[in-house]
Amino acid sequence: MDVRRIAARILKVGESRIYFDKDHLKEISEAITARDVRRLIKQGYIRIKPAKKNLSIRAKLRKRRRGPGKIKGAKYSRLSKKERWMIKIRAQRKFLKELKEKGIIDTKLYRELYRKAKAGMFRSKAHLRLYLEKLDVDLKKKPEIKKEQKSKAKKETKKK
Repeated sequence: MDVRRIAARILKVGESRIYFDKDHLKEISEAITARDVRRLIKQGYIRIKPAKKNLSIRAKLRKRRRGPGKIKGAKYSRLSKKERWMIKIRAQRKFLKELKEKGIIDTKLYRELYRKAKAGMFRSKAHLRLYLEKLDVDLKKKPEIKKEQKSKAKKETKKK
């Protein structure tokens, strides 16, 4: 058995954690028995290296192999049909809600478009926007009408 292995067994650590003092390598190489190694440990020529800390979560995540070479399958095979639908419909509904709140579309048109979106008529938000342009809906319209309606509503509530 070599000195490193004997020292590791005596100190109850792995061989990689054994440190030899570089100034006393000749004396360490002359050690043959476990008694010799214990004497060198006592003198401080053989020591234990500090244990390595576990990787942090962030470091582990950085270490994960998730590059383009790991992606297998078609573009949408990593997303189920339902997940794709949910992402698409949420974007369309959010867009419709914004248009309604800005006063660009009225409630009647909103409900009609909402139902059409639910039926899967629009491929994407861009497709919905194109459909609105065909209906001659001005998407850059200022929301002034909405402000007037709010002020009227405030006046009515104050009267009550």
